[in-house]
Amino acid sequence: MNVQIQKNTLYVGGLAEEVNELILHSAFIPFGDIKDVKTPLDQATQKHRSFGFVTFLEREDAIAAMDNMDGAELYGRVLTVNYALPERIKGGEQGWAAQPIWADADTWFERQQQEQEMQRLQAEQKAAMQVAEDLHRKKMAEDRDGEKDDETETKTDDPMAVAEAEAVKQTI
Repeated sequence: MNVQIQKNTLYVGGLAEEVNELILHSAFIPFGDIKDVKTPLDQATQKHRSFGFVTFLEREDAIAAMDNMDGAELYGRVLTVNYALPERIKGGEQGWAAQPIWADADTWFERQQQEQEMQRLQAEQKAAMQVAEDLHRKKMAEDRDGEKDDETETKTDDPMAVAEAEAVKQTI
């Protein structure tokens, strides 16, 4: 079974009963911008089930938070912090995300457009770099050919060079 790990979302286990989403947010905000905080509620008691999820905007911030907060203490309880597994809907329960599966469709389309735009820009940049490299090689070849032409011209066509050469010969 191939399980996709969500690199921006962290599972935070071992939460004390007093901890709510605001406290969880406050505990993790020093590591970077937070997109979302969830503490799933037990349907019977309407209290959280001693775990929650923190989603960061940046993957690097999630890594820093996990490195620093796993094993840390919050309200007298030791936290377990690691990458969250994707939500699984069982027996009609919604899991920890209360949004329907299609709620992400608009952002998915935007991400696809952004990715296509990025690929187009990268292709343009690569083509421009190739053109610049070709021009540079052509210029270098022309410069080398020009140096050879200059050397032969100096020896035969430049009257000053001929006069200097004769003057050097006469002084010897």
